[in-house]
Formats: sequence, structure tokens, C-alpha cells
Amino acid sequence: MKHRLALSLALLMAFTGAAANAASPKAAPGSAAAAGAAAWIDISAPIDPQTAPVYPGNAPIKLEYMLDYAKGDRLALSSYSLGAHTGTHVDAPLHFIKGGTAVDKVPLERFVGPARIIDCSADATVIDAAELNKHDWKGAKRILFRTRNSRNGWMTDPTFHEDFTYLAPDAAQLLADAGVQLVGIDYLSIEKFHSPEPKTHLALLSKGIPVIEGLSLKDVAPGDYDLIVLPLRVVGHEAAPARAILKRR
Repeated sequence: MKHRLALSLALLMAFTGAAANAASPKAAPGSAAAAGAAAWIDISAPIDPQTAPVYPGNAPIKLEYMLDYAKGDRLALSSYSLGAHTGTHVDAPLHFIKGGTAVDKVPLERFVGPARIIDCSADATVIDAAELNKHDWKGAKRILFRTRNSRNGWMTDPTFHEDFTYLAPDAAQLLADAGVQLVGIDYLSIEKFHSPEPKTHLALLSKGIPVIEGLSLKDVAPGDYDLIVLPLRVVGHEAAPARAILKRR
């Protein structure tokens, strides 16, 4: 009797499940509905000498084929030469802190987890404390700033723009004091160009907070996401290029 009852319940569950699936229209493969809102978004800037800006003083980008099918070679073999601060990259504390943590020693937990994209005011040329407090940032452990840098598409413009929007020291200090674990911005530096002192970097890096620079956020909406950032495991150095991806929470 017990076996018959269990079998009957199993058949009932299978039937109702099939009926529910039949009643619900299925999204076509490859459609937006099939992909869903949880698709991963690449927020890394492309490393391309034709489109990538280079911060003054950083090494130029050189991508070459040592062996090339077009030259009759039987395989392709490449070489890369670029600065540590090329494209989307991570600044480790060692960048401005003597004896600070190198990029390969920053805990991976800093780079993986919930993150919030803050969409700054369209005309903001600086993210100071006043601009920061216009937005819902408190409680977020990882904060990425989307600014006019993204709206202007400057991470795919080879011309370096000196007037990029940056994070002011007072806002950086608020973030550091609040226990934020990671901060990112959508141009090659988080610091004001030609700033006499790296106060923004120091406010963050002195607290062990890594900085992601050069994010590509042009087509990304503000809100909460899952973030994965993986800097190259370059031993003993102060920065490294990184791949960064988001998924909407």
C-alpha cells in the first residue's frame, strides 16, 4: 500500500510539472528572454593599440605576431608589450605605499562578490563628498563609478583626455572609513590628472583597498551586481591588467 501511494504521488508530481511546462511559453534559443537578466557582462576595456588610450608615462601597447599564417607560418605565435596600467587594471597598495601589498598578494575575496555601480551626475567632473552623497552608496562593499568618462566612450578613444572625471580625496576617505573593500572608476586613473599629491590613492591604498581603473561601463545600468575581477598574477609588482565581469543581482 505504501509503495502504491508513493508511486501515485510521483506520477502526480510528474504530470503537474509537465502540464506547467506546457502551459508556460518557452523563450527561443538565443533570445533576450532565454539569456535572461543574469547574463555576464564584460566591463573590461579592449586592449587594442588602435583604440586604447595610454596614460602619459605608461609604456605603449605593442601587440605583434612573431609567427603568422599570413606569412606562411604553420601556426600563430604572439608577443605582448604593455604597461601594468594598460586598459582595465588593478592598482595594489604597493603602487603608492612603500612596502605595501603587491598585486599577487591582494586577497582574491576583495575582487569577487557583490558590487554597486553608482551612476554619477552627467556633468560631474569630480566625484567629491557632495557628489558621492547624492547617491545610495552606503552599505556597499565594492563600488564602481560610472561617469561622463563612460558616456563619452573615452576607454575606446586613443586620445588621452586630461579632463577625465576622478575621485576626490574627501570622497575616497569617506569610502575608506566606511570599510569599502574595492573601488573602481571608468578611466585610466582615479586621481586628478597632474594632482600634486596622490591623496585619493593614499586614502584607499593605505587601508588595503585595491583600485580598479579603466573600466568600460558605457552600456551598464546602475545598480547591484555580482563582480569578478581577476588581475594577472604578476609576482611582486604594483599593478596588473585585469579582466572584469558583472552579473545583475
